[in-house]
Amino acid sequence: MPNQSDRPTHDQRTGRFRFAIIGSLLSNPPARGELQGRLQQLSQKTWTDPQGGQPKRFGVSTLERWYYIALHAPGDPVRALSNMVRSDYSTHPSMKAGLRQLLLDQYRSHPSWSYQLHRDNLVALAQQQPQLAPVPSYSVVRRFMNAHGLVKRPRRGRGDTAGSRAAEQRFECFEVRSYEAPCAHQLWHLDFHSGSLKVLLPDGQWVHPKILGILDDHTRLCVHAQWYLAETAENLIHGLSQALQKHHLPRAILSDNGSAMIAAETVQGLERLGIVHNTTLPHSPYHYVA
Repeated sequence: MPNQSDRPTHDQRTGRFRFAIIGSLLSNPPARGELQGRLQQLSQKTWTDPQGGQPKRFGVSTLERWYYIALHAPGDPVRALSNMVRSDYSTHPSMKAGLRQLLLDQYRSHPSWSYQLHRDNLVALAQQQPQLAPVPSYSVVRRFMNAHGLVKRPRRGRGDTAGSRAAEQRFECFEVRSYEAPCAHQLWHLDFHSGSLKVLLPDGQWVHPKILGILDDHTRLCVHAQWYLAETAENLIHGLSQALQKHHLPRAILSDNGSAMIAAETVQGLERLGIVHNTTLPHSPYHYVA
């Protein structure tokens, strides 16, 4: 039985796939002036990608490049056609040293700016200092900023508290991974959201209604949604009861640390039903501990 190490790697499968496409040009070389015609014929064919199983077509220029790489390969043509890491990988060569330093200084002064605003300011500076031109495209600037952790930060204001600063430092210093429950109804997410429009009550009072949304993590199904006039434990339990009657008991529930979520009625009720109640860290809605 073959070992795990004997299986071809991703690069090896890619090289074999490309070699199988242009192999006919190597085994039966085209005569003088026939190469473009043969490449046009290959470009009209559909190939099944061994990685994802999706049908693919390749342009003449791509096939021509593969052909000459395999033709002039000093050794194994399959290895030459494999995905090789570029020598300038992750170095962002289009970002000049001066632009990099300007962008870093600009981010320190304005961490709440968007990627587009940062690039627009680099373009304005390059007009004043021609030695910085040309400024790379928006996608290059965005990739450079993401690679160096220069993500957009919220503006400091009323939410500038010790807890929010600790959450921001935790986000910067620790890895954040995505997650998904492997089964339906294994994990539900629930939270209140304030409506954008006010409603008029019979007593003449205008209020912002709040909607309680309960989503299944695996299927992304909204198991229940209902409008309320306030975010209270009574309304939370009422909406959650509606969801339980329609979809039975989930394995766990994830919520924030709102007063309705951590109220004694909510905590004790979930314990009696055998539902694990997970809460996020303060100011960290992305956080979850399985």
